[in-house]
Amino acid sequence: MWVNRAGWVNVVVAAVVMLATLPGRTQGLGLITEPMLADLRLDRVSYANINLWATLLGAAICLPIGRVFDRVGLRVATAGLIVLLAAVVWAMSGMEGAWPVVFVLVLATRALGQSALSVASVTAVGKSFDSTVGVAMGVYAFLLSVMFAAAFVAVGNSVRVNGWRTAWAQIAIGLIGAAIVALAIRDRRVPGPEGPAYESQEAIASANAEGTAHEAPDATDGLSLTEALKTPAFWVFGGATALFGLVSSGLGLFNEAVLAERGFDQQTYVRFLAGTSIVALVGQLACGWLTLRWSMQRLLGIAMLLYAIAIGALPVLTTLPQLWFFAVLIGLAGGMITVMFFAVWRRAFGAAHLGRIQGAAQMLTVLASAIGPVIFAKSAAWTGSYFPALWILAPCVLLVGIAAFRVSFPRST
Repeated sequence: MWVNRAGWVNVVVAAVVMLATLPGRTQGLGLITEPMLADLRLDRVSYANINLWATLLGAAICLPIGRVFDRVGLRVATAGLIVLLAAVVWAMSGMEGAWPVVFVLVLATRALGQSALSVASVTAVGKSFDSTVGVAMGVYAFLLSVMFAAAFVAVGNSVRVNGWRTAWAQIAIGLIGAAIVALAIRDRRVPGPEGPAYESQEAIASANAEGTAHEAPDATDGLSLTEALKTPAFWVFGGATALFGLVSSGLGLFNEAVLAERGFDQQTYVRFLAGTSIVALVGQLACGWLTLRWSMQRLLGIAMLLYAIAIGALPVLTTLPQLWFFAVLIGLAGGMITVMFFAVWRRAFGAAHLGRIQGAAQMLTVLASAIGPVIFAKSAAWTGSYFPALWILAPCVLLVGIAAFRVSFPRST
């Protein structure tokens, strides 16, 4: 595993690519939600509806972009997408209050960031490893947590000190650097079942004269997208991560207001975001290591149980120690669910159509994340609180976790 130098290069570069999705993700947009709504004079329900349709329409790119990555390759396509996202974020930093402008720009950040670049990032790692993909994804998720924790603090402080427009412009400049890094992705042309396709380069050149073992995933091995969609495993793992995305997006977009409802200020909110990302490191590394010993079904079931407990406890938090206990639970659970989402598709369905399968799974999570903020916004509008939504969602998370313990994979792992 460790001689797979090209694969580990892809792990690092893919983490940078995923970091570049921040302005198109709910947590990234959540950092500017409150000052942007005040600046543009938008109400929460209107913005939630803008976010809903932008996310739903933006998800449509997941399937075609997965096919592009499978057939054309990742390096140039990914760098080009990041440059386009930089242009959109720069335009967004100067936008005015007309809702059609807000909609178009949020749509573009969702399509390019949350959808297309997320698929590119996960595919780069998934195609680089086979039996040890869980470990690679654990390291990948670890890097993501470190990077996102630093980004949350940096962007949050910039928003507070310089304003949201300046902070967003700074992100646009940073994305140009990420595009340059994306050009380091290692991929190579290999024959696939439908003609030439691209596969991330393995450690072929790293095998030594003694015949050091290395992974060599077969691009012709695996289920098609249609076959994967017919399996319970796709829907249990896809449904679990979609439900996780629904809750986390609803909380993420209005997290500052949710915590304010429990008496916590903006600085505590920023520290909470960074803290949960750091706690997630433990869950990610432990989960990556445990994929070599425990089934992914068991790990997902445990993670969903922890997540159900966490979101069920949020409405009764009153003190900082309780908030950090919640941060530990949600960080561990989120870290484990993230690793499972990244790792399961290669393990369960093979490499031949990995981009398309991961694109379909990403689209499912994006659709769910679009619905989440609307559910939380309407809960606040109808009841004066975000918490009734959590009381309904916590049992749903628990039920999906139970299903994870019972599902089986369609191929030998």
